[in-house]
Amino acid sequence: MKTRLNWTLMIVISGFIISGCSPRSKYERMLKHELASGVRNDSLFLGLYFGMPEKEFYTHCWNLNQKGLIKQGETNTTAEYELKDELKYPALMDFYPNFMKGKIFEMPVSFKYKGWAPWNNKLSSDNLEIDVLNWYEKVFGKGFIQVKHPTHGTAYVKINGNRRITIFIEDEMHVWAVLTDISVKKDWNDSYPNSGIIDDDITKDLK
Repeated sequence: MKTRLNWTLMIVISGFIISGCSPRSKYERMLKHELASGVRNDSLFLGLYFGMPEKEFYTHCWNLNQKGLIKQGETNTTAEYELKDELKYPALMDFYPNFMKGKIFEMPVSFKYKGWAPWNNKLSSDNLEIDVLNWYEKVFGKGFIQVKHPTHGTAYVKINGNRRITIFIEDEMHVWAVLTDISVKKDWNDSYPNSGIIDDDITKDLK
């Protein structure tokens, strides 16, 4: 699942970078400005943060589970948190971080409405994407830029210091929000070997 998500995110970002001068230029200006600012924004959610050691992450999630705040996700490979009031309709968010040198550097988060059904248009991923975007603007601040991708439709990207957030639709049910610490230097020998592809693809035209 991680490899598939990584390639999907790479395709989304690379697609909108090459799709037109205006989105690309706007993204590159944002990237250069935020990386040069030296500002760090490591906070994620539920007390999680970039740089959190792997062992601390598991201990923290165990404590959240004991408090009834999270539980094991559907695939038994993620943690699940129920969104009751954050979005327009009750939803579930599943998450599990990617680690680099034993510390969190990226947090992919999957969203879906609890009552989703193919015939229920108001709970479609198109509406969910906007719902997640509006919520994230309240939590992380405004400044997302809208980009178009030929196969994934509309995506939204925001960079604030070292933290990049990318929101995009996976299918008719799921929306992804991927939070990445773009200051981390990737190592192909680390536990998430394809992680470097994303940032390498984004920044290769800036070098």
